[in-house]
Amino acid sequence: MEAYAKAQGMWREGDEPDPVFTDTLELDLSSVVPSLAGPKRPQDRVLLTTAATEFKDALAKDFGKADSISQRVPVAGEKFDVGHGDVVIAAITSCTNTSNPSVLIAAGLVAKKAVEKGLKVKPWVKTSLAPGSQVVTDYLKSAGLTKSLDALGFNLVGYGCTTCIGNSGPLPEAISEAVQQGDLVACSVLSGNRNFEGRVNPDVRANYLASPPLVVAYALAGSMQIDLTTEPLGEGKDGQPVYLKDIWPTNEEIATLQRKHVTDKMFATRYADVFKGDKAWQGIKVAGGQTYAWDISSTYVQNPPYFEGMSMEPEAITDIIEARVLGVFGDSITTDHISPAGSIKLTSPAGEYLRERQVPQTDFNSYGARRGNHEVMMRGTFANIRIRNKLTPEIEGGVTKHFPTGEVMSIYDAAMRYQAEGRPLVVFAGKEYGTGSSRDWAAKGTKLLGVRAVIAESFERIHRSNLVGMGVLPLQFTQEGWQKLGLTGEEIVSIRGLQDLSPRKQLTVELYRAGDGRVARFPVRCRIDTPTELEYFKNGGVLNYVLRNLASQDA
Repeated sequence: MEAYAKAQGMWREGDEPDPVFTDTLELDLSSVVPSLAGPKRPQDRVLLTTAATEFKDALAKDFGKADSISQRVPVAGEKFDVGHGDVVIAAITSCTNTSNPSVLIAAGLVAKKAVEKGLKVKPWVKTSLAPGSQVVTDYLKSAGLTKSLDALGFNLVGYGCTTCIGNSGPLPEAISEAVQQGDLVACSVLSGNRNFEGRVNPDVRANYLASPPLVVAYALAGSMQIDLTTEPLGEGKDGQPVYLKDIWPTNEEIATLQRKHVTDKMFATRYADVFKGDKAWQGIKVAGGQTYAWDISSTYVQNPPYFEGMSMEPEAITDIIEARVLGVFGDSITTDHISPAGSIKLTSPAGEYLRERQVPQTDFNSYGARRGNHEVMMRGTFANIRIRNKLTPEIEGGVTKHFPTGEVMSIYDAAMRYQAEGRPLVVFAGKEYGTGSSRDWAAKGTKLLGVRAVIAESFERIHRSNLVGMGVLPLQFTQEGWQKLGLTGEEIVSIRGLQDLSPRKQLTVELYRAGDGRVARFPVRCRIDTPTELEYFKNGGVLNYVLRNLASQDA
């Protein structure tokens, strides 16, 4: 550290004057308090002290359940019921904040103290432990914490992405039926870093991010409607209420175990042959060769069509003429809305594709696991179970209207019909389009559906770049958004002047309304921001740009 700091010019001795900085930030450490994030976005911070109150507010405002806050639904075959705010999934996951040994040890200590007090996880909570490294298993076992976590149901289910990417698996059937029957806003609490709509589980509408020890605490409490700072988590074996403060470890307890049981030897041992893999991995038969041998029967990996018909010289950019509107979306449409990472619905286009290939629903896996197959991923584009298309406002999920027929169908089916008709497509959206994970498939899927342009009030910076990188034109309203246009989806859209496109050029979008023959025009800003991005776009995307450069060097 000293050598690095000196090399960077950041080393200071005690008698040296304070350096002069252009900006300074101050943080009052006493203002740092326990927090969660939810119920739909990771940036929506919720203080632990107000989490219960804020959930009740969200229940009324976001989920429209103001009149049924105390509703309970019996669970068939069980002696308990479930209601709004019940935590049906509590998962310690492999995500960012779980890479810190102190929080895993803290979770183990909370579990140990809870077991000693006689507390049990509520029967409707599905629990799991999926750390990102096998070293976690080693130091939890060494510290004597594994048995306590197991006793509360936080059994090891594997290593790597699970609940936060949609791999929690289904809820028990009776609980799932009760949630659906009562239209309940069930909750998950997970130590992940993403909690967007439709991501965790189709039966769970409110998702909260929390530290691993808080995940254990909420599994014990069983509800987001309980204030963990003032209300008991449950009743101990002595019949007395047990509060969070009764089982919360001290910093000294955590540090003592960490110093003793998290050793460099554990890491050296586990990572010595990390690329060797287990027997199952070693048993995979590999043909070898310099190029990949595509298996046309595979439902996991397929040869993507990005380079089909590609020539050494890119074709000239053409104007977008008489395009149809595939979808009209509101604010904060995330990459999870555009390209889901969670489970694949049986009746979705992706589900139908897998069923046609004799894949049973139990083996559907998730969109994230099948991202090597463009046939699955393009069918999953705009297929999030919680997305709402303003063209079909009464329906939740990835559907739209095909025009001019007005027939309601999945967005994928409509896109394929428009492609067969030779129609380019556009998408309208509000503010912060593409926020969330910088998922490349949100741009790839959009491209493969035949979308030429996305017209939004503002873009998340990485998704805007990804759209350009796939040859999709991002356009930003310069005045008011689509709400003032009175869009019905019947409009025919044309955007001219693309032959001499330049970064941030102002263009005009033309809307032809077939019903009355009227034409509306409004200005937009081309959000190709740099000359380099323009080169990518002219090549049809960054993949094509790179391949052409490689080919020219080989020549």
